[in-house]
Amino acid sequence: MKKLLALTMIVSLFFVAACSSSTGGNQGGNNVAPTNNSGNNNIQEPGNAVSEDDDLVPEPGASLVIWDANNQVGFIEEMAKEFEQQYGVSVKFEEVGNTDQVNKLMTDGPAGLAADVLLFPHDHLGKGAEAGLLLPNTAYEDEIISENADKTVKAVSYDGILYGYPRSVETYALIYNKDIIADAPETMDEIFAFAETFADPSKNKYAFAWELQQFYYNFAFLASQGGYMFGDDNTNSADIGLNNEGAVKGATLLAEIKEKLLPINTGDIDFDIKKGLFLDGSLALDINGPWAIADYKANGINFGIAPLPKVDGNPMTSFSGVQAYYVNAYSQYPQAAQLLARFLSTKEAQMKNYEMNSLMPSNEEVANDPVVAEDEVIKGFLAQFNNSTPMPSIPEMDSVWNPITSAITEIWNDGKDPKTALDNAVNQIKESIGAN
Repeated sequence: MKKLLALTMIVSLFFVAACSSSTGGNQGGNNVAPTNNSGNNNIQEPGNAVSEDDDLVPEPGASLVIWDANNQVGFIEEMAKEFEQQYGVSVKFEEVGNTDQVNKLMTDGPAGLAADVLLFPHDHLGKGAEAGLLLPNTAYEDEIISENADKTVKAVSYDGILYGYPRSVETYALIYNKDIIADAPETMDEIFAFAETFADPSKNKYAFAWELQQFYYNFAFLASQGGYMFGDDNTNSADIGLNNEGAVKGATLLAEIKEKLLPINTGDIDFDIKKGLFLDGSLALDINGPWAIADYKANGINFGIAPLPKVDGNPMTSFSGVQAYYVNAYSQYPQAAQLLARFLSTKEAQMKNYEMNSLMPSNEEVANDPVVAEDEVIKGFLAQFNNSTPMPSIPEMDSVWNPITSAITEIWNDGKDPKTALDNAVNQIKESIGAN
């Protein structure tokens, strides 16, 4: 039996080598051909990264698709024209929300329906990497490490492997209309006092708002007095701090804001509604991120950026993240895709994205450019960035969003006891993590 097994292994290895030698027309063996899996010819096998010593050349006949949010259309289309001129590879933009991409890739990737290049926040990396959906970034590893801060490189790496091509760092802050309120309030008490002279909910006129249904923003209120996501720098999923004493105080503050400042339900305000209110002067103070700035500038709003208001003397801790490009491991054109991901994340590209969309660059050289460093908008967001905590990138984070969002909705819309709602959410999170 041992001899038979050894002979079988030798024959198998010889067959693999022969098959490999027959693919000489593919650069680096990276073209991915559909394979027959249970009769489904659309199922694909992941591609392979290229070693640092190999020069990337687009595969013959390559054409690419990139997923990104609609606020990046202008930038992507302009860069796509330059990329096609340089490499002869066309690029098609498809709008897919950044936080939806990894879940969509789970099914569309193996089926050969997903984009070649994706753009999503680093907290989704763990799930994608563990599922084998993403191509490691070996071709440009040295450049990424040398051009970006250590914490940025760490954010787009998982389990010691670099996957991302960093584009920007981000957090949200307080955006205020200077024509309505000359100086940004520094505390929540000041906001409550200002609202008494400005707000009129019966006329859709509000002092202070954010996307109420998004835990991404609501986290800041829970964290302002001691709540947290996971222990050990957001790596220990057994330690959840979303129902501790500080988190309950933060949720109680949310209920007070509902009563005194925003007597509407969470579903009554989203990004577009809030933008409209801010643009027509019906909203004075907006919690938002760099992605909102282009519209505010285009409409001539006289705005400023400031840190989030303090609560009981404590700075509000926002979520922060690193937005990066990633390459679909199932791409039929992995070399062209890696070239595009790099092309969109170079210092030149980041400077252009800053100019077009006011994004905070991850590239240190761009961040230190006088034009960027002296930008009042960037200064304002960086002031809040110093009081931020990176979103967890462990896969267990995926179990958090729905339960905690439901809990805050119950507290806000239904007046449910904060402690009860948060305890219930944490129990659901623990059960979900345990089930996985």
